[in-house]
Amino acid sequence: MYELGTRFGDERRTVSNILRHEVSMRRRGLSPEQVDDAVRFYNLGWSLARVDGHLCVDPTTVVSKLRERGIPTRDIHGQPRS
Repeated sequence: MYELGTRFGDERRTVSNILRHEVSMRRRGLSPEQVDDAVRFYNLGWSLARVDGHLCVDPTTVVSKLRERGIPTRDIHGQPRS
C-alpha cells in the first residue's frame, strides 16, 4: 500500500480504503525480528508513526507489540504517558 501510495501520489490510508472495496485484504503482523527492530527504533527516539511507516504496518500493530514487551509509550510531545 505504501508503494502504491507513492506511485500514485496518495496516502497509504487512501489506497487501503480503495483496495478494501475491490480486493480481499489480509493483515500482516510482525515477525519477532521486526518486533525487536520496532523496540530498538522506538527506544532510539523514533515516533510510532516513523516506526510503523518503516515496518509498513498499522500503528496499532506497533503499539500492541511494544506493550506486549512492556515498553512504555510516549505522547505526541515525546513525554511518557501517564
